[in-house]
Amino acid sequence: MKSFNKALSIAAILGMSLVSTVASAAQKVGVIDVQLVLQSLPQVAVIEQKINAEFQEQIQEVTAMREEGNFLVEKLQREAATMSEAQKTELQQQIATLGQQMQQKGQPLQQNMQARTAEERNKLLGLIKQAIDGIAAAEGYDMVLNANSVPFAKDEYDISQKVLSQVSKAN
Repeated sequence: MKSFNKALSIAAILGMSLVSTVASAAQKVGVIDVQLVLQSLPQVAVIEQKINAEFQEQIQEVTAMREEGNFLVEKLQREAATMSEAQKTELQQQIATLGQQMQQKGQPLQQNMQARTAEERNKLLGLIKQAIDGIAAAEGYDMVLNANSVPFAKDEYDISQKVLSQVSKAN
């Protein structure tokens, strides 16, 4: 009876290992480096230009303030020895006021640009997701993992170039 139970247990273990081997062999897994795809897209440069054009007037205004502030600081350093205390104080106040104005305009500008960049990036990530879904369905992948979460994968499982190609063609 003991040998029968032992044989039955061994048979069950072998059967489960065979089933799990067959189940894992039937799965097709792919990997993708989403960051690499995102950075390699030609649309990224277009989006950057579009955002810079959208905020160009504000960027120029902040840049002009920065240049004026740099000029005033250099003037103070250059001419401090020949200036009266009142002139130095007035110039320092101008520099401080200009710095505050630049900060008041620069921070919202930076936040707005970051928000627009994130919005456009999310659109691209949506296109990447659609491409991954399409390729996975067309080629029979059961699972597609981010390459950053996989310590090793053969190149044959990497679908990054296929996704890059497909998303690059999209507008």
